[in-house]
Amino acid sequence: MQIISISSLKGGVGKTSVTLGLASAARAQGIPTLVVDMDPHADATTGLGVKQGQDIEGREDIGTLLERPRRVSMADHVIASGWPDLTPGATETGVPGGGTKVLDVVRGSSRTSLFERPTTRLRELRRLNTLLESVTKYALVLVDCPPALNGVTRMAWAASTDVLLVAEPSLFSVAGTERTLRALDLFRKEYAQGVHSTGVVANRVRPASTEHQFRLGEMERMYGDRLLPVAIPEQGNWQQIQGAAWPVHAWPGETAAQSAELFEELLSALHRPQGRRSQRRH
Repeated sequence: MQIISISSLKGGVGKTSVTLGLASAARAQGIPTLVVDMDPHADATTGLGVKQGQDIEGREDIGTLLERPRRVSMADHVIASGWPDLTPGATETGVPGGGTKVLDVVRGSSRTSLFERPTTRLRELRRLNTLLESVTKYALVLVDCPPALNGVTRMAWAASTDVLLVAEPSLFSVAGTERTLRALDLFRKEYAQGVHSTGVVANRVRPASTEHQFRLGEMERMYGDRLLPVAIPEQGNWQQIQGAAWPVHAWPGETAAQSAELFEELLSALHRPQGRRSQRRH
């Protein structure tokens, strides 16, 4: 099972949007996927169409589960996403070419903020890892981390096989992401040796912006081949798509279709089907 943490140093760079785009691509391709919403704002939960009171009785949020990871089974607390299935060529429960769509979520909550304090205690860092041991039916787990380099983010890194950092082509985001990469490298050596690869994706890119083009060149020089070959452009209707709690693959219009293709390319660059080894081990 591949576990990808989607992280950023600060808010506002579209980290949750990237998480939802990857979830939409995985769902369209029939990859059984679980989204773990570790961000206390729980925006990924909302974007996946999971609302308070929607068939969640008895199913705890991730913050509550993290309080007692050895006494609960995460598999008992997952919730099916509320996304409509309007992908062209797909049936209500299937994907083109056969198979069944599986996209579930462990809902987020403000309780996760209780674990934001920095710690190096292995017992604390392995809380999410312990919970994920009960989850077996998924090929892919996407962990939406809080927009900070705190204890919750490090807990997610410790449980992951891959880490994806989301950055905007702007001065502060580029510099902050470079610092995060250094911190991640140090953390991997001590506490997260199971992380196979780390990468950076440029998000909210404006192709016509001279500043953005300059910063993209800077990112290539600073990050090398850690910068993934897929840049996600700024999309004017993304807030509308998320507000409607729809997958980008089901949203009408050419702009959404182009974004859907880019997220499929990004997923292809990240996802390692069982039996295929990663070629990027940075």
